[in-house]
Amino acid sequence: MASSAIQPGVLVALQELEPSSPFFKEGQSVRVTGRLQSYSAETAIAVIVDGGANLSIDTKHLRDISFRTDSIYQFIGELIIQHENHVVVETRVGRNVDGVDLNLYHQSIQLRRKLESDLLKSKPNPTF
Repeated sequence: MASSAIQPGVLVALQELEPSSPFFKEGQSVRVTGRLQSYSAETAIAVIVDGGANLSIDTKHLRDISFRTDSIYQFIGELIIQHENHVVVETRVGRNVDGVDLNLYHQSIQLRRKLESDLLKSKPNPTF
């Protein structure tokens, strides 16, 4: 029986969401952060940008959030890969994170990944 538990959003930079990335999988739960470039109330689609990359965000499930162009937002949701590898995040959580230094944020993602990798390497392999 397949598990239907909600998976945590993996911290991913927008630039990493390309077909060769290990994060580029249908249904992958991600946490993305970027500056709001545009928002359409008619389609509930927001576009965030960061470091030359952009990403479409489906916000139809969000409530009580107002969108302001040029503000920084963070979203958690699942990747939907559409035609020609166009990616949309079907978001379940969204919040304004104005004040976040995106350069430091990206550095913290890299440091966290290094720490997690080091921890995995240092754990002894159990033998049964």
